[in-house]
Parts: sequence; C-alpha cells; structure tokens
Amino acid sequence: MNRGYSVSIVVFTIILAVVYLVYTGSYGLVEITIALLVGVGVSLVLAPDLILNPSKMSPRRFITAIYYLVKYFTIIEAKAHWSVLKLILMPSAKYNPAIVRIPYSVTSDYSILLISNSITNTPGTVVIDVDEKRKYLYVHWIDATSVEDQEARKSVSEEFENYAYKIFE
Repeated sequence: MNRGYSVSIVVFTIILAVVYLVYTGSYGLVEITIALLVGVGVSLVLAPDLILNPSKMSPRRFITAIYYLVKYFTIIEAKAHWSVLKLILMPSAKYNPAIVRIPYSVTSDYSILLISNSITNTPGTVVIDVDEKRKYLYVHWIDATSVEDQEARKSVSEEFENYAYKIFE
C-alpha cells in the first residue's frame, strides 16, 4: 500500500466521520466509534476512486475544507434561512424570482460539485443545470437582485467558488 493511498484512506475516513457526526448530532463514544468504523469501511472501498490526486492533499487544504464546512453550516446557512424567512413572514415583501446564468472558472468536477451543492443547499437558490462546455450554472434564485452574469455570481456563488478553488484546484 503506497503512502498516497494510506493518506487518502485516513483523510477520507476523517471527512466521512465528521459528516456522519454532524448529521446525527450525537457525539458520544458509541457514535464516534460507529462514525470511524463506517468511515474506514467506506474509505477502503471508495477512497482510491474518489481521491484522484493524493499529492494535492495537504493539511492546509484539509483545514480550509473544515473551516468552510463549519462556516457554511452556521453563518452562510443562517443568513440564507433568515432571508427566506423574511420573505415568507412578510406578506408585503416584494421578491423577484428568476433563473440566472452564473459563470464559474473552476475546472475540477469536485469544485463544480461543491459550488453546485452549496448553492442548492442554501435556501432560496437551486442549481437547475450545469453547462460544463460554456462553464455556466443555471440557478433558480427566489429573490434575484440582478440577472447580469457577474453580479449574480457575486451574490450567489463567488464565496463558494473561492473555497472550492482553495480546496480542490
């Protein structure tokens, strides 16, 4: 077993365990043990196919990924939920639903996936199509402040793309 493969297994196990623990919301010894065992099992099967370039793996990228996940699930999600909640609770609220075209500049499939999932999981936006040839995401935005490509990118996906670049590119 080469070093890159071993590192892939360890990193992928940690990522899966953290995701498991966050979604279960339980952090007892039994849950941590289950998270690690499931993480190792899944990692042994999938890590070689999912982590295509182990040489890119670094503590800095890993820390950036963890930071992004924490920030996304706390601050970014909370702000988005609050915005949508205001639209729902204020009957007089005016909003402007639209499908906007958002350019992106990342190249890896993982980066595109991170951006698309971040947009879709954020309340008020959903990716409805990805044009990989022209490098556009088509997004339904519940309250579009602009339909211009670059302005929509700044409002909807710029932060996600910056993190995707730091983590995967």
